[in-house]
Amino acid sequence: MRTLQRAIGQRLSLLAIWLLCQVAAAVASAWMLLAIVTGSRRAWTLAVSYDQLANAAFGGHEDETISSRAGKAARRGKRWACVLCRLLDRLDPGHCEKAIEPDRGTALR
Repeated sequence: MRTLQRAIGQRLSLLAIWLLCQVAAAVASAWMLLAIVTGSRRAWTLAVSYDQLANAAFGGHEDETISSRAGKAARRGKRWACVLCRLLDRLDPGHCEKAIEPDRGTALR
C-alpha cells in the first residue's frame, strides 16, 4: 500500500511540474514574440532553448541543439540527419557542422 501511495505521489508531483512547464512555455512564447518585434537578442536565446527542448523530447541531451545532434549523426551516416542537414544547408550552408557541440550529447569519434 505504501508503494502505491508513493507512486501516486510521484505522479502527482510530475503532473504539477508539467502544469508549471505549460505556463512557462506560454510565457516564453509570448516573451519570444515580443523580443522578435522589438529586435531583442533574447529572441535567439529563446529559440535555442526551444531547440534544446525539442532535442531532449526526441531523446537527445538536454543541453544540445537538434542541429548539433544531427551534425554528429550525419558524420556517422545516419539518414535522418543527412536529410535534415541538407535542408538546413539551404538556409545556412554548413549549418550542422558549425552547430556541433563536442562537449554535449554523443561524443565525437
